[in-house]
Amino acid sequence: MSRYKPYSNYKDSEVAWLGEVPEHWSSVSLKWISKIYSGGTPDKTNLSYWDEGSIPWLASGEVNQFYITTPTTYITKEAYSKSSAKWISKDALVMALAGQGKTKGMVAQLGIETTCNQSMAAIVLSAKIHSRFILWWLNSNYENIRNLAGGDLRDGLNLELLGGIPCPFMELSEQIIIANFLDHETTKIDTLIAKQERMIELLGEKRSALISHAVTKGLDLHVKMKDSGVKWLGEVPEGWSRTRLGYIAEESSNSFVDGPFGSDLKSEEYMDEGIPLIQLNNIKEGEHILKNMKFISEEKKDQLARHVARPQDIVIAKMADPVARAAMVNEAYNEYVIVADCVRLTPDVTKIHLPYLIYSINSKKVRIGAEIVSTGTTRIRVNLTELKKLWIPYPPIIEQTAIADYLDTQTAKIDTLIAKARQAIELMKERRTALISAAVTGKIDVRGIV
Repeated sequence: MSRYKPYSNYKDSEVAWLGEVPEHWSSVSLKWISKIYSGGTPDKTNLSYWDEGSIPWLASGEVNQFYITTPTTYITKEAYSKSSAKWISKDALVMALAGQGKTKGMVAQLGIETTCNQSMAAIVLSAKIHSRFILWWLNSNYENIRNLAGGDLRDGLNLELLGGIPCPFMELSEQIIIANFLDHETTKIDTLIAKQERMIELLGEKRSALISHAVTKGLDLHVKMKDSGVKWLGEVPEGWSRTRLGYIAEESSNSFVDGPFGSDLKSEEYMDEGIPLIQLNNIKEGEHILKNMKFISEEKKDQLARHVARPQDIVIAKMADPVARAAMVNEAYNEYVIVADCVRLTPDVTKIHLPYLIYSINSKKVRIGAEIVSTGTTRIRVNLTELKKLWIPYPPIIEQTAIADYLDTQTAKIDTLIAKARQAIELMKERRTALISAAVTGKIDVRGIV
């Protein structure tokens, strides 16, 4: 912020959200500078209200857009007249009073005239107030606003709480200057963030292509190729073969198993400590992460002994995002238990090099094979029987080791670049947040900058 100068003189605003403000500023409650009201939802059981309507209507999730130009749906004139839905003018603000996840307390500006549901509040500012300035002010106080209704708890906001929100107040011309400054500067930051996000996407694609090529074509660019006999695998080096995933498991009836039925392990049996569970969100591509973990008792683990996973085992996700992603079990604990949507494979290490196996399962071509035999429409999944039959490329073990070592080195380079890009994004987001806060509270004087 050193490039921006402060105002000449400050005073105590006597408002916690504001702190010291420029001497010529004051503060006012939102209810005194706006008209605040909630919307309404027509009867959803009356399908005629929602069929070929002409009146735009918003659900609370639309606040994620920040600037709303498209309604969620349209309702009929009859639906409007028989509900508490109300028109909201273009340029007004809307705030989610409730909603799942982070929706509660989010605010957006309308680029259209519309109606909304009862879980949203319309904030129509007076003529002396610039809507865009208040949009940035409310946006910068997202956490404060959520805390008015219990933060992350399920409690909802209400119109009275919104009306009591303190707002900085100064001449309309200065409000416009601040809003224009933030529009300009945040657009520049957002553009830089988008470039970093695109770079991460491209690096991810490069990483995926690198793995897929190495585990199906090998490292020798001049090797003679042959048809693998599997359509989605294509050609492989002449000295390679193929094998089914079930073949490389240990010769035991318990070497390749999926998780217990839902009735065998219920969520009410979860604990804050004990034997850790491996859930879908713990399996990333090639990495078993210990995050948001759940636990069960030692006694329950003994009941589910068939589903225990240990370090050096492979865990595979049966569900999409993406399907059949695999990771080696983390060594942080001696034992884990897999849940219903996971598979545990105990490989025969005389048949396969474990790092190569993980790269192979996570490769794009093998994943295509898993998707071909998967089921489901909204969320695809692959069952244990099909996983056992899944073909993987199978080079001699000395080549498996060389490929895995090569990929360890090359993917580490790409992962470093991705990590740096993510760090840059976080720093830019922090700068963006700090800049907005500094401008709307008068900590910096942006007059004459834009």
